[in-house]
Amino acid sequence: MLDRLAAIETRFTEIERLLSDPASTTDIAQYQKLAKEHRQLAPIVETGRRYADVLAQLAEARRIVEEENDRDLIAMAKEEIVVLEDRAASLEETLKEQLIPKDPNDDRNTILEIRGGTGGDEAALFAADLFRMYSRYAESKGWSLEVMSTSEASAGGLKEVIAQISGEGAYGRLKYESGVHRVQRVPATEAQGRIHTSTASVAVLPEADDVEVEIDPADLRIDVFRSSGPGGQSVNTADSAIRITHLPTGLVVQCQDERSQLKNKAKAMKVLRARLLDRAIIQQQSEEAAARRAQVGTGERSEKIRTYNFPQSRVTDHRIKLTVHNLSEILDGNLDELIEALRMADRANQLQHPSAEDD
Repeated sequence: MLDRLAAIETRFTEIERLLSDPASTTDIAQYQKLAKEHRQLAPIVETGRRYADVLAQLAEARRIVEEENDRDLIAMAKEEIVVLEDRAASLEETLKEQLIPKDPNDDRNTILEIRGGTGGDEAALFAADLFRMYSRYAESKGWSLEVMSTSEASAGGLKEVIAQISGEGAYGRLKYESGVHRVQRVPATEAQGRIHTSTASVAVLPEADDVEVEIDPADLRIDVFRSSGPGGQSVNTADSAIRITHLPTGLVVQCQDERSQLKNKAKAMKVLRARLLDRAIIQQQSEEAAARRAQVGTGERSEKIRTYNFPQSRVTDHRIKLTVHNLSEILDGNLDELIEALRMADRANQLQHPSAEDD
C-alpha cells in the first residue's frame, strides 16, 4: 500500500506542476482532464500524508520507549503509542477504501431501458411506474432525462421505454438498478381482490462516445417504416421510424418518437453504441470471474433484484437482504436509501475481496 501511495503522491505532484503551467490552458480538454484527476487524487493524498505523519510519530514514540532512560518520558511515550496506533489503524482503513479502484464508467451519462415482463397489462403498468420512479429520482439529482424511444401498451402503461439520463455520476448511482424488478399488488381489474405478481426488467448502460465504439457502416442494416402507436394505429404519415440491426451481434434498436428520420437515427445509434459498450464490459467482467462474484449481485439482466409489495408497503432488495416499509416514497423517486446501501455493500465486498491490482 505504501508503494501505491508513493506513486499517487508522485503523480499528484506532476499534475499540480502541469496545471500551474500556463501552456496547459491552451488545450482545454486536456486541462479539464488533469483537473478532474487532481480532484480524484486529492483526498487520497491528504489521507496518505496524515498517515505518513502518524507513522513517523509512532516510530519516534517507540524509539523513546526503547532508547531513553527518563521514566516520565517513557510513560508519556507509551500513552502516545496507544493513541497513535488507533489513529494509524483508522487512517489505514480509510486509505484501503479510498484506494478501491473506481469504476471508470461511474461519471458517465447513462441509457436506461425498462421493459414489461411477465404479467401482461399489469407488467406494462409496472414498467410505467418504474419509469416515473427513475424520472423523479433524476429530477431530484438535477439530472436531465430525454426519452429516446417508447412503446405503449394498449391498456395503458409501457411495453418498453428507453431514455438517456445525463448528469454527474448518473451511471455510478443507477448501475445497481439493472435486473428484474417484481411487483406484488391487486390489479385494478381484479374483482376478487387477489394479489398478482408481475415483473419488469431494467437495464442501465453507460453512454458510449463515438470514439470509443467504432461502428462500421457496412455492419448495419437500416430499415425505415411508418411510426405506429398502441394497437398498431399509424401516428405519422411519413416513413420516419428507424430500425437499426447490427449484423455482427444481432442487436436491434428501434426508434420512432421523433417526426424526423435523422433524429430517430441519431437516437438509435446512441442506444446501439451504449449496448455495444455494455456488451464489451460484460464480456470483460465475465473473464474476471473472481472479481465479478465479489460484486453486489451479478448485475445480470435475468437476476431478480427487488420486490415491491403493495399490500405491506414493503420494498425488499434481495441482493443485500434489505427491507424498507416506505413503498410510496420509493416509487416517488426517493431511492437514495436503497442506492447508498447497495454502494456500501459493494465497497465492503471489494474490501473483503480485493482484485490483484489492489494487492
